[in-house]
Amino acid sequence: MTAVRKLAMTSLVLALGILPVQAQERETAAPLPLNELRTFTEVLERIRTSYVEPVDDATLLENAIRGMLEGLDPHSAYLEPEAFQGLQDTTTGQFGGLGLEVGQEDGFIKVISPIDDTPASRAGIEPGDLIVKIDDHPVKGMSLMDAVEQMRGAPGSKITLTLVRGAGRPFDVQLERAVIKVRSVRTETLEPGYAYLRITQFQNNTGDEVRRSLVSLNEKGELKGLVMDLRNNPGGVLQSAVEVADAFLTEGLIVYTKGRLANTELRFNATAGNPSADVPVV
Repeated sequence: MTAVRKLAMTSLVLALGILPVQAQERETAAPLPLNELRTFTEVLERIRTSYVEPVDDATLLENAIRGMLEGLDPHSAYLEPEAFQGLQDTTTGQFGGLGLEVGQEDGFIKVISPIDDTPASRAGIEPGDLIVKIDDHPVKGMSLMDAVEQMRGAPGSKITLTLVRGAGRPFDVQLERAVIKVRSVRTETLEPGYAYLRITQFQNNTGDEVRRSLVSLNEKGELKGLVMDLRNNPGGVLQSAVEVADAFLTEGLIVYTKGRLANTELRFNATAGNPSADVPVV
């Protein structure tokens, strides 16, 4: 295995891995900055007394917490219980929704592919359709994550998407959400010896799915090359991303995590005997 390939696989895990974080005891820290806290409370009080409309304290404090996390880096965020449950549902591959793989293009939400036998596929939504409104709310400027959250919901609940197809005029599609079971791995044979592997996200069982897929492809004949498609993959479970990388490596460090607490420092190494360690991957 070349050093370049090892670096590529390690970069993949680093870029796409998400490590669940539990509440932990704080390490000994410096005293709280009293001047900054005083400024914070003054701003909070000014908003409470002078903002054009009343805002409840819980909303103000949640927004402040959200701002603290979002200001750290693009991958840190504050999740309310409902949003956290949605994240947990995503990693299991089962949730209430429409059955769409989507990306973002020119500020709109673009349909990559409807999942077979889901509300989206039954409604005739096609790859390449642009979603311009969700329940009459424009998606222009909306983040991909926010749009996905709006399209998810309780099975049986209704939703209307406004779509644009090609150069045509916008049209509405009414759908009823259902339980969506998503396989995170899809494969197909391109020609004898060469295959396509699509990973939509890193769910709890993605590593096992990839290994089974590689074994199945090898049983059809010697695998000489593989196209791995990670487009619009939002990440997911770190352990699963490590397992995927390990399927193509036989030795060496895959990735490590480092933090300020001792139990956040982990190292993941490749193991021998992997099914596709010598298969070229693009």
